[in-house]
Amino acid sequence: MKRFILFTGIAAAMFGCKKEISPDNKTPYTIHNEGNEQNAVVPTIQFGGYTWYVKNSGNTLLGPGPNYWSAANVWVDANGYLHLKISKVSGKWKCAEVWNTQSFGYGTYQWQVEGRLDLLNKNVVLGLFNYSGNDGFDEMDIEFAKWGKFSSPGLNYTVWPAQMGFNNFSYTQNFSLNGTYTTHRFIRSDNSVIFKSMQGFTDSDANLFASATCTDPPNSVSTLSMPVHINLWLFQGKAPSDRNQVEIIIHDFKYIPQFF
Repeated sequence: MKRFILFTGIAAAMFGCKKEISPDNKTPYTIHNEGNEQNAVVPTIQFGGYTWYVKNSGNTLLGPGPNYWSAANVWVDANGYLHLKISKVSGKWKCAEVWNTQSFGYGTYQWQVEGRLDLLNKNVVLGLFNYSGNDGFDEMDIEFAKWGKFSSPGLNYTVWPAQMGFNNFSYTQNFSLNGTYTTHRFIRSDNSVIFKSMQGFTDSDANLFASATCTDPPNSVSTLSMPVHINLWLFQGKAPSDRNQVEIIIHDFKYIPQFF
């Protein structure tokens, strides 16, 4: 069976953002950081019926950003909801990231998110994505970010190509929410990625406020199977301009496999 990928938004690439973790489903694993490597033991959590690794860099700066990453900024509450937080600890801003111990291929990827994503600070990024570990290729992203500019659109869909010589697909949009609950999904096939965002928690397209489809060219869409990542981080490692801590809650992640 062919397999498929998700990659972080075009804006991230434009501004030099880079994911430095190459997950290999092992503990310990190797952190890749601009050519420098260090071994680290990765804590895990249970969320949504899956096991997730938790990024924890201590006092080491790692991408994207680069930023400091703290396992203390990731937890699952009594309701089973995943919390991600950006906080300032001992003078350092710490970010949060988890990624799945499994890899996923064709099908539907869906997140139910609590938070005013339309009001995120200009330096804050929330990412929901597949990622192979090969920077610049094989990734599909839903990202909420203004990339350091108040005037930038806040919603970004991106597909990074499977092959050298093909450009990445990107779609950006301004949006405004009526509340704190939203649903975001993408559907992967062997030649397309369909993105959708809805207000409220829904398994349908009710209250759709954004959508985009990547189909051109089909051979630029990755066929790899990859882990899912969820991260909350600071663009270029810059503190929130309002100096406020940020917390986002993921109520649910769902993957529905599909064979095309």
